[in-house]
Amino acid sequence: MPRFTRHVFVCCNRREPGNPRGCCDADGGEALRNQFKIELKKRGLNGQARANKAGCLDQCEHGPNVVIYPDGIWYGGVTLADVPRIIEQTIVGGVILEDLLIRDECLNNPHCPHVEAAKAKVQSPESRVEGQKDEARRAKAS
Repeated sequence: MPRFTRHVFVCCNRREPGNPRGCCDADGGEALRNQFKIELKKRGLNGQARANKAGCLDQCEHGPNVVIYPDGIWYGGVTLADVPRIIEQTIVGGVILEDLLIRDECLNNPHCPHVEAAKAKVQSPESRVEGQKDEARRAKAS
């Protein structure tokens, strides 16, 4: 069997609801990773490209996240509907999808506009009230 030419790492990290950094796999079902596996197999690429479960890729504010190696292409905000396009255009065609790309200036940058927006949302009075409502609902349910 030839070696894999691409690895698609899909963040499957879970966090508590309401975490200010977000969560790439909120229901814990690994649906995004599973969709990559299905689509790769459907195209006969499962011996050339592999969809791997990853822990936190530390780009949470951009999530759900996918990184493709050895290219080092980082995609954020990936949905199930994006998977066929990522496989066809990026894995097969070598085209970077600009609408999903996490730009270099945003990777590992605590001052990225996306990170700053997430911080502002957490600090807003409306989000504090919603957070208190969530806590009350959880307490009532237990």
